[in-house]
Amino acid sequence: MRRAPATAKVNLALVVGPRGSDGRHEVCTVLQRVDLADRIALEPSTALRVSGFAEDTLVRGALTRLAERAGVEPRWSVRIAKRIPVAAGLGGGSSDAATALRLANETLDEPLGVDDLRELAAGVGADPPFFLTSGPQLGRGDGTRLEQLDLPQDYWVLIVLPSEARKPSTAAVYERFDRRGGEQGFENRRRELLAALGQVQRPADLARLPPNDLASSPLASELERMGAFRADVTGAGPAVYGLFTHRKTAVAAQRALRAHGRTWVSVPAWYG
Repeated sequence: MRRAPATAKVNLALVVGPRGSDGRHEVCTVLQRVDLADRIALEPSTALRVSGFAEDTLVRGALTRLAERAGVEPRWSVRIAKRIPVAAGLGGGSSDAATALRLANETLDEPLGVDDLRELAAGVGADPPFFLTSGPQLGRGDGTRLEQLDLPQDYWVLIVLPSEARKPSTAAVYERFDRRGGEQGFENRRRELLAALGQVQRPADLARLPPNDLASSPLASELERMGAFRADVTGAGPAVYGLFTHRKTAVAAQRALRAHGRTWVSVPAWYG
């Protein structure tokens, strides 16, 4: 039996451009793992079985792809212990898929190399390749072209999932972005993001990053009022995060916002 955590992520910035011919939008995003995590357990089996999360499609799809690429039968049993909220913009499904891919690959007589595994993961979605990579990353292109970032990690992260929020599909969020012409000014916003990244030396400098292009929330302003040096929606939402210098302040904000929904106090994580 092989076991590993599948960490969540937050988008510390997400700038979105036009839709490409492949149907995916061009993005420039800063991806940071946090230690809120699902747990993945995998072992050889007589057939492909995924249990613990009835709604899974990504783990099953990723392992089917791996078996096809490796020329073997997909004979693994996977159990997912969910802790990351579903459809919240925290990348839980993608992280589960990437973690299962990594564990299953280790069981092969001839494991795929890192680059091949990331290429395979990119066929599952934009986020899985990030979860095969250590440390914070700058995602470009469709989000799968990754570049290591040297960012401070000494801060606390409060995640809030508003109880009244009902997220449409990610595709619907992007369609709404297209309808309002959200891609206009993308090049300027991307330059702004890259310039702000070049000035980050301490956690509070992350406040210079531009806001999420896809979604916003009044809770972000509330988190800043409670002491967060940066607050925004992650991914396509609806989860909102606040970054805090001190744990005491983050916990106080957590107590104050519990009436608004589910909350977690977390810290940056380097790898799953």
